[in-house]
Amino acid sequence: MAQKKRVFLTGASGNMGFQSFKEFMKHKDQYDVVVLLRDSQKNREKFADYMNDPSVTIVWGDLKDYDKILECVTGANYVLHIGGMVSPAADYFPTKTVQTNTTAARNIVNAVKAQPNADDIKVVYIGTVAETGDRNMPIHWARCGDPVKISIYDHYACSKVLAEQIFAESGLKHWVSCRQSGILYADILKNMDPIMFHVCINGVLEWATVEDSARLMLNITGDDIPEEFWRRFYNIGSGEEYRLTNFEFEDLLLDTTLGLGSPKKVFQPNWFITRNFHGQWYYDGDELEKYCHFRANVPVVEYFKSLLNQVQPYFKLAKFAKPFSPIVKAYLKTLADKEIYGTLWWLKNGVEDRITSYFGSMEEYNAIPSKWEDYNIVIPSKKKTADDVIVLDHGYDETKNFEELTLEDLQKAAQFRGGECLATEEEFVDVYTPIKWKSARGNEFMMSANLVLRGGHWCPQEFPTDCEGKKFFWNYDEEAKLNPFFKQVWAPLHKETENNVYTEKIFKGFVGFENI
Repeated sequence: MAQKKRVFLTGASGNMGFQSFKEFMKHKDQYDVVVLLRDSQKNREKFADYMNDPSVTIVWGDLKDYDKILECVTGANYVLHIGGMVSPAADYFPTKTVQTNTTAARNIVNAVKAQPNADDIKVVYIGTVAETGDRNMPIHWARCGDPVKISIYDHYACSKVLAEQIFAESGLKHWVSCRQSGILYADILKNMDPIMFHVCINGVLEWATVEDSARLMLNITGDDIPEEFWRRFYNIGSGEEYRLTNFEFEDLLLDTTLGLGSPKKVFQPNWFITRNFHGQWYYDGDELEKYCHFRANVPVVEYFKSLLNQVQPYFKLAKFAKPFSPIVKAYLKTLADKEIYGTLWWLKNGVEDRITSYFGSMEEYNAIPSKWEDYNIVIPSKKKTADDVIVLDHGYDETKNFEELTLEDLQKAAQFRGGECLATEEEFVDVYTPIKWKSARGNEFMMSANLVLRGGHWCPQEFPTDCEGKKFFWNYDEEAKLNPFFKQVWAPLHKETENNVYTEKIFKGFVGFENI
């Protein structure tokens, strides 16, 4: 009988993590699973059925505790790092989020390096679609290697970019970063928070079902994953069926799932932001499917209908509320008007930085129709072969074998980013070893060609948080003028201004939640 694989799974109490845990439990004859859980009554109840399961090892602790991480990593064949602070908690506690998520990454890397067989241990980091920020039409088709562009005030994405850098530059032989999209799961119906209006109606997202995501975690530990799979970046999405505009998503959730009717009955279009969120359709999404075969390909309407079978009974009463949609609308308006994060609250209180970042200006907000009959809902083609598909230039010859790129290739790529590659032939060992670069602003930094070209990263001194997570700044207007590579994701969505309204935004924090 073959020896069982040992998997260390972080974030096992969360949505994707718990679904992944259950997926491994279907194959207990092949896997032993180690989970690190915060010691809470909720987690003890959730994992009560597994306390005495010989295939499960529960370690009570925290991602910031290196000794606990080391205990979990020791003896593991795979580390699946799903856990960390996420939204909406990440929005209210930005500094804690950055510290938690980056410390966890360092702890995992150091614990793996402490093992005698470090080169054999395979580490999967779950990144986020938020790393590349706002990708509204016409640049809504994206792939790994496109510019990292964290949306203004998105501290969660800051933490995930920094953590991704830690794994990519760790020197580990087997790591991979899989950037997770929005996850579809039954309890998504519970997410009643002002940030529900922090999406653009005509924005896009290629969703990933929680079941597909869990299957990915299982399959990524398969014996058929080739060596070429590792030390790369991938986008997680459930495919063409799950490429939705945000209006389509709301329609499926409210009408197809709940039977409440069209979102037009319970929302106004001018409650939603028009920019500065995140989301894209994946031009390269099939690459991960090619290796891991995780998609169930359930028709999207069928999937949304199935959500109602997995939730608390009271959600099934929503269809009876259809005649009372004005009452539902009034309640949802209170969320949009809620202090700190409500879009209407920003407008009412003249929160200029938020208005500028999420709408452009007060004038641009006032131009948004308040009635749906006056609003232009746009649903672009979901086919990668459509005539209007724009694929960004990465500044180097992508037809070449990546590991055979020359120093001249890197110099051209750096020039396209407004900078220089300062490495010599002797210093350029391989595409995975950090070398010296120089940005358009004169900052010198060390980074691997892999992280720059396949990850889309650039100078960490300029995007958009320092390594300690103590300050957050965005300087995208200026960057777009200096960096043609970055301009591709900024200029199409923003008016060029003389006064650089987005430049040097320092987020000080509001009274009532964590100071920075």
